[in-house]
Amino acid sequence: MVESRLVIYNTLTRQKERFEPLNAPNVGMYVCGPTVYGDPHLGHARPAITFDLVFRYLKHLGYKVRYVRNITDVGHLEHDADEGEDKIAKKARLEQLEPMEIAQYYTNRYHQYMDALNVLRPSIEPHATGHIIEQQQLVQQILDRGFAYESNGSIYFDIEAYNKKHKYGILSGRSLENIKDESRELAGVGEKRNQADFALWKKAQPEHIMRWPSPWSDGFPGWHCECTAMGRKYLGEEFDIHGGGMDLVFPHHECEIAQAVAAMGHQAVKYWMHNNMLTINGQKMGKSYNNFITLEQFFTGNHPLLEKAYSPMTIRFFVLSAHYRGTVDFSNEALVAAERGLEKLMNAIADLDRIAVSPQCDAETEKVVKNLREKCYDAMNDDFATPQVISHLFEACTTINKLVDHKATICADCLKELKEVMHLFAEDILGLKAEKSGTNEAREEAFGKVVDMVLDLRAKAKAAKDWATSDQIRDALAAAGFEVKDTKDGVTWKLNK
Repeated sequence: MVESRLVIYNTLTRQKERFEPLNAPNVGMYVCGPTVYGDPHLGHARPAITFDLVFRYLKHLGYKVRYVRNITDVGHLEHDADEGEDKIAKKARLEQLEPMEIAQYYTNRYHQYMDALNVLRPSIEPHATGHIIEQQQLVQQILDRGFAYESNGSIYFDIEAYNKKHKYGILSGRSLENIKDESRELAGVGEKRNQADFALWKKAQPEHIMRWPSPWSDGFPGWHCECTAMGRKYLGEEFDIHGGGMDLVFPHHECEIAQAVAAMGHQAVKYWMHNNMLTINGQKMGKSYNNFITLEQFFTGNHPLLEKAYSPMTIRFFVLSAHYRGTVDFSNEALVAAERGLEKLMNAIADLDRIAVSPQCDAETEKVVKNLREKCYDAMNDDFATPQVISHLFEACTTINKLVDHKATICADCLKELKEVMHLFAEDILGLKAEKSGTNEAREEAFGKVVDMVLDLRAKAKAAKDWATSDQIRDALAAAGFEVKDTKDGVTWKLNK
């Protein structure tokens, strides 16, 4: 295991803390996944990429990570956590399909786009509808401990009862009185004792098509139950990391904490991590604001706000160019800058195979190479500071360009180290990769034509018995990393990796 000096920001304590897993080298990580009733948009991409980075880095450090990312396919209501129509059920009714057809279709779409973004699949991807029993068990435990009540077949969490023994609002920093004031306009309406109470189980109305039998009614679980129940099932009563977007801090994650403490008597999560929002003109991007751009639209350029299409790796680079806790505002200018930055990095990595080895490094190159690995680790260990990692890799790109242009020298050991670090942090940890785009294909085709032209000059030199020129061309190609072979059928060449 690599020595871990990792420090992460814990939303619960509002400070950076040394990462010390509960049961090292095992790490349990739960991340709130998508509600699958529409195509994924850029707002879905940011948490997926953020926690993919965390997953990759923890595994690189030598931890055995069980990464659970749920699929919400029931209980996420249209208006808020307790009222309105189930979003997936509504989509199914409008399109005259089974709800699970809708959920499966958009789950497949989500996977398709996450694969394009090079987001690794989680260890376990549980669906809310596959864990109704576990959610009912959670509700019953909360009832048995006196922190919930039944009302007309629905079960609600009793926030006032909970707040007398514990404290509601520890994650978001909100007080119960503030929460009650915000919901005062609804006082006396509906079946709750207090409008701040939230649903654990909802009795289904006659027209509601997603329902399950329970001791209380035919109904469905409240939105907040699924993560608490599934996190406990797959990661135990206590686990290391719970992540998601900052918009989930309240009420979703706040309610999760209350449910866990009410059911088990203790907190379930040690570190709470939240990525910040993606915005358009300062407003959060999301379906509820009707200002979102789907990933398909980014990849095709088919949206009024887009000046062109942007590749999946450009989107990934764009997300990683900002710290995960910082707000990122969408603009075409920012995406073009990300596109150029990605091209610069990928071209430099490809050019590593063109660098000629010298007996020794010049002082500046040696300094850059010997410090690069430690500087990248320092950035990653400081709460996953990807902008700093990218900055350090760009510094190395400048050195690579000098080496390719023969304006600097590098020894074999340093070149080996440079290759290892660039591939490790750019590809394995940041998850970036070269894309088969028209531009790259054209570049590779032109590259091959240049090599063939040089070999043709060599063939003409040999035909003229100009052995000195022939050998000079062969040696220059070898120094640049090309292996040239003269065979009975002609000349072959390849670029050694």
